[in-house]
Amino acid sequence: MGSFSININKVKQRTSLLTLIFAAGLFAVSPATAKQVTLNSNQGNLTVKGDLIAVEDGFYKIDTSIGILSISVKDVTCEGDCPALVKNNTLQIAGSSAIGSRLMPFLLEGYAKFEGVKLKSIPGAPIGMIVNEIVGSDGNIVTRVMTNLGNSNEAFKALTNPDTQIGMSTRRVLPAEARRVAKSGGGNLIDATQEHVIAVDPVVIMVHPSNPVQAVSLEDLDGIYSGRIKNWSELGGRNEPIIAYGRDKASGIGGVFQQVIFAKSRNKQADSVIVLDTDDQLARSVMTQPSAIGIAGAAFSTGTKPLDIIDQCGITVSPDSFTTKAEEYPIQRRIYLYNRSDNMSETAKGLIDFVTTEEADALVKNAGFYNLAVEQDTRPYQGGRAFDVINATQNPEELPLMRELVVDLLSYDRLTTTIRFGSGSAALEAKAYADLDELFDYLNGLDYPVELLFTGFSDADGSFAANQSLSYNRALQAANAAEVYSKGKITNPNGVTFTAKGYGELAPVACNATLEGKRTNRRVEIWIRRQ
Repeated sequence: MGSFSININKVKQRTSLLTLIFAAGLFAVSPATAKQVTLNSNQGNLTVKGDLIAVEDGFYKIDTSIGILSISVKDVTCEGDCPALVKNNTLQIAGSSAIGSRLMPFLLEGYAKFEGVKLKSIPGAPIGMIVNEIVGSDGNIVTRVMTNLGNSNEAFKALTNPDTQIGMSTRRVLPAEARRVAKSGGGNLIDATQEHVIAVDPVVIMVHPSNPVQAVSLEDLDGIYSGRIKNWSELGGRNEPIIAYGRDKASGIGGVFQQVIFAKSRNKQADSVIVLDTDDQLARSVMTQPSAIGIAGAAFSTGTKPLDIIDQCGITVSPDSFTTKAEEYPIQRRIYLYNRSDNMSETAKGLIDFVTTEEADALVKNAGFYNLAVEQDTRPYQGGRAFDVINATQNPEELPLMRELVVDLLSYDRLTTTIRFGSGSAALEAKAYADLDELFDYLNGLDYPVELLFTGFSDADGSFAANQSLSYNRALQAANAAEVYSKGKITNPNGVTFTAKGYGELAPVACNATLEGKRTNRRVEIWIRRQ
């Protein structure tokens, strides 16, 4: 065995440089293949001599007089019988605990199965980290996967470090965060090759199942979380003090929740709100407190009672999969994976490719999130909308178009695929094409010819006639773009036809009194019927 020259006290202070292998016997010494090497630290103050066993996962494995050590190849230079370095095959993932603890295990397991290998959980990982190994059919480790659990902010901080390949976030990257990653050499996080929406998730307003309250308004939530509303009796409930649980604004769910409920008042979350670190903690707390209220993603709210949300115009929306996929629930988030452009291993690339497949859609659903697969709602739903349109139409100018809309509502089913636009714009955004890919996959699963009606709607700004014209132009633009984009993608042998209509400001799905409500109403819905 080779000599060893090192200050052990210094080693203990430099765990990033030298870490003892935590599982005894993980690496066996083979005298026939051992090579004498000397490793010198980049700082020039540490030297390790011994028999090199292997270079794996970006670490030298070296047998020394005090045992086997694992030393990062990035921290040292090698002298002696040194092999060419193999590519680092440790996959580092960091960010949202909601994704990392609940969804990512499903995706990793599914990816391993898809590749014909096995996923092995490694016990003894530090708190806030999940460690897995992808093991090949020969029993050798293909990749070690280290998932660091934190929040969405931490995903983008981690992605500035080339050691991290994938970030998990429940919100979109901010421009400043994208610039920092680009400056570090990580590429453009808003490029379609680096930004991946893999699910949508409503921010569920949870109460105890015994709570008689059925719905709350955004103004009610502002009052509760700013500390103005303190008792359930103020909301038609029992005479009990409200115990409010929430999340920090730095978390993805806490950020989107506070942004929506405080949009009008500019209030801040009160100090009386009990802030917890994870959705799971929040759900458990609500289940043990009959007078509690909290927020969580759909995957974590099981067992609690979800409240409907009423907007300023009295439109009531439930946190179900259809309204969430159609992006009509007022407080929701997209589930993102981001990747650097410069350090992606074959495993990292394979995982990113896998998360957009039909196999991954099923795993997203099993994990409790809402996948991006298209859903088709039935005519009873459309019939209810027809009733609402009839009751809401007061202007005689609107009556002819209203009658036409009612007939179409009763003749078509609606799909969750919904395309939205900026104010005054008819241009499709990049996300629309990803949604169309999901639509085409859905159509390819049908065994009969269909008609797609691209149905345009607008906000209430401007005249009724102008809005009807704008909504039709948007629908026509979307239908034409979809038909062109479908070439070679739709394999349904029975045929698909594309048509368009515009109904202006009729049938709003959100309140036009707010900017966000107007954005939600500027949309093209896609309806379907059998030909």
